[in-house]
Amino acid sequence: MNDGSKKAIYAAFSANLGIAISKFVGAFITGSAGMLAEAVHSLADTGNQALLLLGAKRSKRQPNAQFQFGFGAERYFWSFVVALVLFMLGGVFALYEGVHKFRYPHETNSFALAFIILGVAIVLETISLRTAMKEANKLKPAKISWFRYIKTTKQPELPVVLLEDFGAETGLFLALGGLLLARFTGDPRWDAVGSIAIGLLLIAIAFVLASEMKHLLIGESADPELQQSFRQQIEQDPRIKEIIHMETLHIGPDDVLLAAKIDVEPNISIPELARAIDEAEVRVRSVTPFNVIIHIEPDIKR
Repeated sequence: MNDGSKKAIYAAFSANLGIAISKFVGAFITGSAGMLAEAVHSLADTGNQALLLLGAKRSKRQPNAQFQFGFGAERYFWSFVVALVLFMLGGVFALYEGVHKFRYPHETNSFALAFIILGVAIVLETISLRTAMKEANKLKPAKISWFRYIKTTKQPELPVVLLEDFGAETGLFLALGGLLLARFTGDPRWDAVGSIAIGLLLIAIAFVLASEMKHLLIGESADPELQQSFRQQIEQDPRIKEIIHMETLHIGPDDVLLAAKIDVEPNISIPELARAIDEAEVRVRSVTPFNVIIHIEPDIKR
């Protein structure tokens, strides 16, 4: 995990912990369903940041006889767990709480306190979201959208934090809107509607996260641009006639497995072939910051 990802996670952890405590206090005093839903959401987000840090720590373990390619995929696994936690503790709870309070309306006490807590939470979440966007901007190509970046990046932590912070920020405004409507209409069910909206939002975000992490866990290939760069580096040697076929696999956010079969000049000696392959490997590793595990096999094109 790079320093930018860690910075974004620590910023989100600090913000969510403080927000969760204040929201629970506010929910206890006011009885607001939206406030309680947001409190549980912030508590889940706090735990999620801890899970991301746990995944980063466990991914650094050295390869062994059982896991010869290392533990880089741990970061994908724990990011998938984060999506499940966001779904269960965030979305489902908020939905349940909203439906329950809609069926059995409960008057909200101390609207002023609720508005103050939500206002402070919005400021803190905005700071956390800006930090995540700033760090992600260092990795996101300028030509692609944020949605495309989240769909294509192989670094799981920043997309998770970005979507969590976006969901938290939107959820706060939904909770605020529900409270405002409840305050000025005198109907507490608007607060419940805010909680239901928060639940649906978090469930949608959880599905997006789970889908992306599932793809990474199953095994995605390297980006097409990077594959083309690998191909060019291998084929630029005149001793290598062409690549018969090539396959890539991200075995972790920072690790790529490259396997290729090459057609070589018919009269090349074994030592010369070995040198050609060694030099191709050096060139491939020079064009990417990823740790590339390379297996190149000479073959005959049929």
